[in-house]
Amino acid sequence: MAAWTDISGIRQKIADSSAEEVTASYIDIIGKSKINGFTTLWDEAINVARDIDANSHDGPLAGVPIAIKENISTKGISTTCSSKILQGYVPPYDAHVIERLKEAGAVILGKTNMDEFAMGTSTESSYYGPTLNPWDPSRVPGGSSGGSAAVVAAGEAPVSLGSDTGGSVRCPAAFCGTVGLKPTYGCISRYGLISYANSLEQIGPLATNVADIAAIMEVVAGHDPRDSTSINKENTYIDALAEGVEGMRIGVPEEYLSHGIDEKVEKLVWDSIHTFEDLGASYENVSLPHTRYALAAYYIIAMSEASSNLARFDGTRYGFCAEGDNWHLMASKTRAEGFGAEVKRRILLGTYALSAGYQDKYYLKALKVRTLVKQDFERALANVDVLMGPTMPTPAFRIGEKIGDPLSLYMSDVNTVPINLAGVPSISVPCGFADNMPVGLQITGTHFDEKTIMKAAYNFEQNTEHHKKRPPEVA
Repeated sequence: MAAWTDISGIRQKIADSSAEEVTASYIDIIGKSKINGFTTLWDEAINVARDIDANSHDGPLAGVPIAIKENISTKGISTTCSSKILQGYVPPYDAHVIERLKEAGAVILGKTNMDEFAMGTSTESSYYGPTLNPWDPSRVPGGSSGGSAAVVAAGEAPVSLGSDTGGSVRCPAAFCGTVGLKPTYGCISRYGLISYANSLEQIGPLATNVADIAAIMEVVAGHDPRDSTSINKENTYIDALAEGVEGMRIGVPEEYLSHGIDEKVEKLVWDSIHTFEDLGASYENVSLPHTRYALAAYYIIAMSEASSNLARFDGTRYGFCAEGDNWHLMASKTRAEGFGAEVKRRILLGTYALSAGYQDKYYLKALKVRTLVKQDFERALANVDVLMGPTMPTPAFRIGEKIGDPLSLYMSDVNTVPINLAGVPSISVPCGFADNMPVGLQITGTHFDEKTIMKAAYNFEQNTEHHKKRPPEVA
């Protein structure tokens, strides 16, 4: 079976042959891969596909293979967050999104590589080694959901799930030339998502086209009583794609096209906006003035929440455990040996920001900035339908280029983290190539208006050819 087949093509292939044959073909492709996108393949995938054939499952995703990020709990399948400290952990339960996917008939292929505990922009901090970008194996695929984007781009899975705390779905989508959606905070249940920063993170889908993103969202979105932040909203998206964009008002934030943006990326973004003009939309410049403070506020909040969330990993409950003469030595050695350098850095900085005497100075001030950032988006989106700008300021950088300079790595998130602080939905869609590497256009909307941003992305996709281009075969 050819790589890069979409959901509709897979459903047709299943009708012509079987879900078992489709699943086997993807497993064969994965077995020949050299990008290190998967950390675990599920040995029951073929049996599940066989059962779907035998029982004539009629769910919307019946027989469709899907890849799952390593930090989403899957019953009976290793879930390590790509960290040594969770080595050997097999969850006894499924995340809410996994339950929904199974009910819809999806076949889980396995778990995808990621930055350890979702802390990174390049998938280089994984205990399992870096994932390679299918477009150029010397470059990063983005992060932290780098494995989820890379396997879709390489044709090893038609769709995947990732998680987005500060751009971790949109960044790898842009770097790998796929479509990636960060839904509104509360749109998808976080039950079963291993926590990094609870108030920021959301599970989101990645695919080769917008229609597949809409199809996945109709399955996984919706209320879950086990997640107190989950909102009960309608989750019908596919029908909205048929609408045009004539009369759509686009806001272009000047802060997203300022210092640090690659000139080639900026040109591609403007070319994309002019494409929307040709389709009957109009644009105006807008300002999100507190963007300059968003990156600092985001990292203070995220690291503070991480220091609290990761305190549970001490070797006494699950995963890796180091030897020690008493609990204190055992726990400290487990954390010292189990966590990687980036995770340790964020725990230490987060603990410092929450410590006595510094909480008001750093953490509470960051929360106030977060409110200002959210108000910026509310003001801007009161006058326009969507905001558009580059997903990432540059194309994918080379492996090893920034991993030794954390500040430079953090700066790559300048256009994505404000969206998480505000909790609004945002989608990255391919808009061209710079230096032979994919570039993403980021389209952002108001709370729970995924329909509008997907409609915009779909119309752009239907009038361009960027999403149809495939990466060269990985050597």
